[in-house]
Parts: sequence; structure tokens; C-alpha cells
Amino acid sequence: MAKILVVEDDRDLNRFVCLSLRADGYDVVSAFDGVQALEKTDSAKFDLVLTDIMMPNMDGFDFVQNLRRTDKTTPIIFMTAKDDKPSKMLGYRLGVDDYVTKPFDMDVLLLKIGAILRRSKIETDNELSVGNIFMNREERVAKINGEEIALTVREFDLLFKFLSNPKKTFTRSALMEEFWDYDSSATSRTVDVYMAKLREKTSACDGFEILTVHGLGYKAVLK
Repeated sequence: MAKILVVEDDRDLNRFVCLSLRADGYDVVSAFDGVQALEKTDSAKFDLVLTDIMMPNMDGFDFVQNLRRTDKTTPIIFMTAKDDKPSKMLGYRLGVDDYVTKPFDMDVLLLKIGAILRRSKIETDNELSVGNIFMNREERVAKINGEEIALTVREFDLLFKFLSNPKKTFTRSALMEEFWDYDSSATSRTVDVYMAKLREKTSACDGFEILTVHGLGYKAVLK
């Protein structure tokens, strides 16, 4: 049973979302601002976080920024009335996985949660297949049509990350932090060079393509 944290200062909406998630079989914990949410995440591990942006004491942006300092992987969905492009771009840069805009359809939210949790599970597994490419993380092997392709360790890890999270946008800064650990010699141009190499080495793949997200970074889209 997946465990979900719901962070929403509107108590009626918080209660409604929690009840709906529990009815769908999830284990749910609620918080009413970012401060409470951080206390919850410090004491328990969650499979997914749903959070509002505009909240008292600590808003959603600050909460996500603080959470991502210690937790790089737990999926996060913003549920918010802020549908403007700057807010979305900031959220993605901070590490949010998806958005739902208030007022939202609960059925749609449940579908999004299910899809994100499935992708999250794939990333914890050791194997994946997308179209004609097969990857085994434990053996560090990638094959296209059964033929092994030569990938460096970093190229392999980047590709596995992208294919484990299709449609998710990864910013250049987030990729640098995770895969280069802010190596002083690495720049955003370094990320671009690696992505160009990955596109070249996977050009024979028929199940996905790596797209540039203007002003942000990259994402893998399944065909």
C-alpha cells in the first residue's frame, strides 16, 4: 500500500482529498502547511507527496526546496490555483513531478498518482524495456535489438533515469547535481554534450525520443 502525504491548508479540501485517496486504497497522512509537512517527512517515508503552493508559515515552493535537500526521489505533485508559466517553471526547477490545477477532477488526480507511482516503481527495479532497448542496471548492460551498445557509466545512469520517468522534465541544474555532483568542471553545456551523445547512441531505438524542453532541460517521450 503506497503512503501519500497531502499538504493543503484548506481543511475541507484536505479532508476530501484524503478520504478519496483512502477510498482508493492508499495510506494517507495530512499536513496543513510546509512546516508540518517537513516534520512528517522527517519522521516517515512517503511514496508520493501532494502539496498546495499558497500556504501559511511555509509555502509549497519552500517546502519542496527544503525536502529536495534530503530527498531527491519521492514524487511530488503540486495541486494549486497558480497555473502561470513562471510558477510551473519554478516548480519543475525545484523538483516537482507534475501539476493539477484547482479546481481539479479527483478521478484525473487519481490517474496521475497511479501513473507516477508506477514510474517510481520502475526506477527502483533493476531492469526495463522500452521498445527495442533493454537495460539491466545491476549488470550495467544496455541492448538494442539484442545487441549491446557501449555506454559510459554516466550515460547509462542518465538514460536509465530518463526511461524510468517518461514525460518528466529534468532540468540541467538537477541533472548536474545528481550526476556530476556540481563538479567544478561541469557546466550546463556538459549536460548538453552528454545528451547529444545519448541521442546518437540510441538513434536506432524505436520506443522513445529524448526531447529538449526549452529553457529547462530534457525529457524522454515514449512513442
